[in-house]
Amino acid sequence: MKSWIQFCAVALLLFTACKEVKTTEKEVVEVSSAYQSFGDVITEENALSSEEVYAQMKVLQVGDTLPVKFISTIKEVCTSKGCWMKLPLYEAEETMVRFKDYGFFMPLDSQGKDVIVEGIAFVKQTSVEELQHYAKDAGKSTQEIANIKVPETTFAFEANGVLLKTK
Repeated sequence: MKSWIQFCAVALLLFTACKEVKTTEKEVVEVSSAYQSFGDVITEENALSSEEVYAQMKVLQVGDTLPVKFISTIKEVCTSKGCWMKLPLYEAEETMVRFKDYGFFMPLDSQGKDVIVEGIAFVKQTSVEELQHYAKDAGKSTQEIANIKVPETTFAFEANGVLLKTK
């Protein structure tokens, strides 16, 4: 009887160990030799310049959305997990990019690399607490973080897919 219980326990352990584990993170896919794909697989076709997107975004009000795909260069990336990035739009303007359903992240060393992002652009009111969190993730000093005392109205973007230029 005791060996029968041991046999069942071992069989159960082997059965559960062999089950495929599903993950919510999407795999990194190489779409061509020039790009790595993160999130939904997108193409580089019909991508606007960051200046063209800025012209469309500057008329948006808080609550408006704009589905768009555009090209830019990563100005800054979250140094903790790669869970956000900042992309320049036009002159001093930039957009904070987060990833749909927190479903994928960018490589921590992707700052300065070209990207194509596809998703929803919008105008966002960002709280002081959230701004301080982003500053901490970006490696800002304690004093710089403490100096953040006013919410900001900014351009934001939720990407469902990103192409990161590799060459």
